[in-house]
Amino acid sequence: MSFNIALSGISASQKDLNTTANNIANVNTVGFKESRAEFADVYANSIFANSKTTVGGGVTTAQVAQQFQQGSLQFTNNALDMAINGGGFFVTSSEVGSQDLSYTRAGAFKVDANSYLVNSAGNFLQTFPVDKDGNSTSVSLTTTQPVKIPDTAGSPQKTENIGIQMNLNAGEATLDPAAFDPNNPDTFNNSTSVTMYDSLGEPHILTSYFVRPPEAAYTGESNWVAFYAVDGKQVDLAGAAGTYGRDTTGDGVADATGTAVNASGWKGSTISFNDTGAYTGSDPAIITTEQLGVGGANVLGPGTDGTQTLTLNFNNPTQYSSPFEVTELTQDGTTVGRLTNVEVGADGLINASYSNGSTVPLARVALARFSNEQGLTQAGNTSWKESLDSGPALAGEANSGTFGSIRSSALEQSNVDLTTELVDLISAQRNFQANSRTLEVNNTLQQTVLQIR
Repeated sequence: MSFNIALSGISASQKDLNTTANNIANVNTVGFKESRAEFADVYANSIFANSKTTVGGGVTTAQVAQQFQQGSLQFTNNALDMAINGGGFFVTSSEVGSQDLSYTRAGAFKVDANSYLVNSAGNFLQTFPVDKDGNSTSVSLTTTQPVKIPDTAGSPQKTENIGIQMNLNAGEATLDPAAFDPNNPDTFNNSTSVTMYDSLGEPHILTSYFVRPPEAAYTGESNWVAFYAVDGKQVDLAGAAGTYGRDTTGDGVADATGTAVNASGWKGSTISFNDTGAYTGSDPAIITTEQLGVGGANVLGPGTDGTQTLTLNFNNPTQYSSPFEVTELTQDGTTVGRLTNVEVGADGLINASYSNGSTVPLARVALARFSNEQGLTQAGNTSWKESLDSGPALAGEANSGTFGSIRSSALEQSNVDLTTELVDLISAQRNFQANSRTLEVNNTLQQTVLQIR
């Protein structure tokens, strides 16, 4: 009997040593959770036994329980490194489309040869699908899917609308629009440019020129004349020879037909202000150009959509006694963009930025939690599987409930306390030696009995 008790003690001490050694070995393993060997005594009894004098039968290992307390965060320079600050697990799958899911706290992800986000074991990070605004369309593990980082952003979109918000200086000297020449800066007061795109994604430069005319020769209030050019070529207004005519008859009134404002054929639009510097037309002031292809401005190359026009929205322009200033300059076209950056928000939303200025929400990182984390089955590679003891996985988004938040460019370190483990190692060694001594004493006693004559 005593031999068995001593052997069970040695076995338990060995299990404790193995557990401690495993903790120490994984002290630098990202996402590792330390284990604790838990023991219970062996006690056999029956209805006819005297429980007051019954001796225990030794010790047994009840469980090697993992401890899921938070590890410290180590910050990195890789945006795809992720750490969960709080509860929850990352969800991974072994194959695209597979529902054989694993759960991990190790967030060292990278892009594989097919542009999927994977961990060091090659398992795919599972995410929730999102709409164009980045809102999750489903929060269920059955709808999760691997996330793929596209190298390019969609197809080109031609520019249709341009927004300009500006202040024109009321103190500018007046100039004659008839003398306007885009190649001579002395013939216009101010200019601003914006890059726009044709239907093939080719960039072009739209330049708007502003001229303050002598009020004596033109109708209206305090007026400015705006001219437009794409890649330096004249662009007129749609369906009109010009909305700001020159007084060609000498009667002090602009021609009602909207005659071209100069001999070169440049046609301008009027931007009028009242005595407080506020724009007097509709807000925004909308001006549409002629077609940019052949038959119109003839500034687009072959193969493009030659019917493309530009609608300029002058959003609440002002005329104050302050320098010319453009406070907003936008356009709605895009070219094919190349991937420049990937960011992960605290809510798990993965955004990809591209060289054309577009930002595309790709997916939202799926998190899972369990009623009993210690019931999870270890699967290796710092990951776990669902089991009957753990209960079913509950899916959710970061920054909601008890799932915690996601820290990009960070990794959760092992939660092993090396000092504590070294002390436990000494304690387990002493326990092993003590049980070995018990076995030795039992052997000596039995030898003594055998030698009685």
